[in-house]
Amino acid sequence: MHLLETKVAHEQTSWRVDFLGDDGEEVSIKVSDGHAANEGEAIDRAREVMVQLTAFGTRGGGRSVNAYDAMSNGNFDSDEPLLDTWH
Repeated sequence: MHLLETKVAHEQTSWRVDFLGDDGEEVSIKVSDGHAANEGEAIDRAREVMVQLTAFGTRGGGRSVNAYDAMSNGNFDSDEPLLDTWH
């Protein structure tokens, strides 16, 4: 997903942050007022939630097989080195 736009709306007791992608994808995160006092804080908290969820996106939602698998983005054809790889 390539992010095109971020929309923020305040509802009764929470913020709704919508991340809109270039192919019509949309991801919505609900952030309680206790975690955000304004739009900027709501966006920051929603991004934190997305990062936390990313760890669960491997192996169909299961855990990584090992540390190497956990660090991999799955793009083994890329010329970019793996994290902490020194030659």
